[in-house]
Amino acid sequence: MKKAILGTKVGMTQIFGDGGVLIPVTVLKAGPCVVTQIKTVENDGYSAVQVGYVDKKDRVVTKDANGKKEIRNRNGVTKAEKGHFAKAGVSGKRYVREFKFDNASDYKLADEIKADIFSAGDKVDATAITKGKGFQGTIKRFGQHRGPMTHGSKFHRHQGSNGACSSPSRVFKGKGMPGHMGHVKATVQNLEVVRVDAENNLLLIKGSVPGPKKSLITVKESVKATK
Repeated sequence: MKKAILGTKVGMTQIFGDGGVLIPVTVLKAGPCVVTQIKTVENDGYSAVQVGYVDKKDRVVTKDANGKKEIRNRNGVTKAEKGHFAKAGVSGKRYVREFKFDNASDYKLADEIKADIFSAGDKVDATAITKGKGFQGTIKRFGQHRGPMTHGSKFHRHQGSNGACSSPSRVFKGKGMPGHMGHVKATVQNLEVVRVDAENNLLLIKGSVPGPKKSLITVKESVKATK
């Protein structure tokens, strides 16, 4: 892998391609990301580039008149993180991720990675946390069939039999059950970059991308690129 970037999901729209073909696209605000650490085989046992995305305010710890600690911006950059970013010469970042680039040695601390590393026609993989759906039944979660909706059936959206009493006398592992749906890490492969707006750091990717709006998206060079 030689190209990857962090971004946030803006939303979906549609554009017209060559010949007036309508193309549904997902708009991503990709970068700019900054290199916060270079990992080498000698020091870390592997080669990688650590990048940060989106500025984050520092956590401020003060004391009141009674000497009790007060923390402002509790979710801000901690003292340890502040030292890590200062070593790289960059401001505090909200998101920090690692990419195992084949050309990791070509990068330097504080280098910027922008959307223009990609171009129209590139194949990419998009990774994000999917939308959370809460606790759902098996009809919505797994697409199972419902029972009759007529009066008196007493079986509408229930799951039905999970395991007969004599055989197999148990519930098989992996049986679809009601439960938590969504909010899992998902990757969609072989998405096509339709357009790159380098000035505004926008990527227009054909089709849908996992995750809700404003969520963090990791865009990488496709590992199973197809024509």
